[in-house]
Amino acid sequence: MDQRHDPFVTDRLPDPAAWPQFCFDRPELAYPARMNAAVELLDRAVASGEGARVAVVNDAGSWTYAELKDLSDRIARLLVEDGALVPGNRVLLRGPNSCLLIACWFAVLKAGGIVVTTMPMLRAGELGPILHKARISHALVDSRCLEDWRSAAVASDHLRWTATYDGDAGTGALEALAAAQPPGFEAHVGPAEAPALIAFTSGTTGSPKGCVHDHRACLAPADSFARHILQPTPGLRWCGSPPIAFTFGLGALVLFPFRFLGTSVTLENGSPPKLLEAIGRHRVDMLFTAPTAYKAMLGAIAGADISSLKTCVSAGEHLPPAVLDAWKDATGHTLVNGIGATEMMHIFISAAGADVVPGATGRVVPGYQACVLDTQGNPLAEGEGRLAVRGPTGCRYLDDARQTVYVQGGWNVTGDTYRLDAQGYFHYVARSDDMIVSSGYNIAAPEVENALLAHEAVAECAVVGAPDPDRGMIVKAYVVCATGRGDAALARALQDHVKATIAPYKYPRAVEFVPALPKTLTGKLQRYRLREERA
Repeated sequence: MDQRHDPFVTDRLPDPAAWPQFCFDRPELAYPARMNAAVELLDRAVASGEGARVAVVNDAGSWTYAELKDLSDRIARLLVEDGALVPGNRVLLRGPNSCLLIACWFAVLKAGGIVVTTMPMLRAGELGPILHKARISHALVDSRCLEDWRSAAVASDHLRWTATYDGDAGTGALEALAAAQPPGFEAHVGPAEAPALIAFTSGTTGSPKGCVHDHRACLAPADSFARHILQPTPGLRWCGSPPIAFTFGLGALVLFPFRFLGTSVTLENGSPPKLLEAIGRHRVDMLFTAPTAYKAMLGAIAGADISSLKTCVSAGEHLPPAVLDAWKDATGHTLVNGIGATEMMHIFISAAGADVVPGATGRVVPGYQACVLDTQGNPLAEGEGRLAVRGPTGCRYLDDARQTVYVQGGWNVTGDTYRLDAQGYFHYVARSDDMIVSSGYNIAAPEVENALLAHEAVAECAVVGAPDPDRGMIVKAYVVCATGRGDAALARALQDHVKATIAPYKYPRAVEFVPALPKTLTGKLQRYRLREERA
């Protein structure tokens, strides 16, 4: 290995012929040929006189831009001098959202490393494949997340250096080592297309995949979705439930606030009750979470202080119209809906304010192109088909044969079925593998779920196809009750409710009541597990 550069990731990118078409044809996306995203997001703010601004705030305290720059500089120096990191090495971060985790994220990029942020909830069996596939060489781990980490790390042949920290308490080994470093650090500046991070998918369809994103991709979501849809101003406070390991959370809590001179409000526990409390306590302006969390917060919204809220963003899964309407009725805020993907880094179709059309996800975000493809792979002017998108970000899997499934003809084909209307709005139909064909009828599972969720007895639900000798498939609903336990009478009531809400042939012919639904660690529903368990 070249001692000045570790080529492991670049050597394992897909063949360029299998890459999507990347588009940087807007002025705000015209990035320099050589750059470091950490410099652009953090250091430039300090250099321009904004160092006194509050960068991060949480229940443990607050940190200015200058203080965060100093801390990330010292950690970067520690990685290079004590850890012998060379550009291209992979550095795993493990811990709940915190100021220290953000400082580590910036530090790895400054040192020239490639960030692999993992959720603290991952167990040893889930960490092991990530360590192996990404050939992790360094790790910065919250001391409260060591048990599973140690079990996974003991089997790694590539891990060379690890340091631990104590959340934002300032009492860990990493903090002491960093404090002993001299201030200042000259960040590594390389090609703008050099890998900056590997984001592992959340596993809604099975085995997670490593998505490689470059330094431009750390800026592009801010300069496309955030700039044009959210229209941020300096000084806003950004908060949300998703972990920074999830690219939805990375955008909400790092990329967007730092690109627009805001403040990141971090929560170690982003559950709906904690999130609702934090809005009032930290005067949150910009809120990011999933539809299930918005629905869960509705029950306590009357007693909460949400007066500071300006914008509420929903993503991570399909937004049911019932949740959109209920949130607007309870808060006065129209949720900003959006679809994104780990492969695309962040949201690429969305709408806000007066542009919101009920029932539609939105229109393509400036900087991106999107269409729906027919069964032959041709773009449709309007109609229903597979969603395809391209823009300044795109899918490049790390050493994974599934690249040619996701990228076809230069388009990122997301695995979603959408309907495009004459006004350019995209309407979600289903995940492409969530279409149920019953007696010749195509039935979209989310449409049935939306109908069920409108019933007061339903807290959560999932709909899948179940084999049937007469119909080929039937619609089966797994239902979590809002209160009490389900019985045959409630099942019949739900079936009648669906028949009265949507076309009767779409009603669930089987209803099973369950205590909980299978989800990823980021809260996304895993219908494939229900199908596997049924099989």
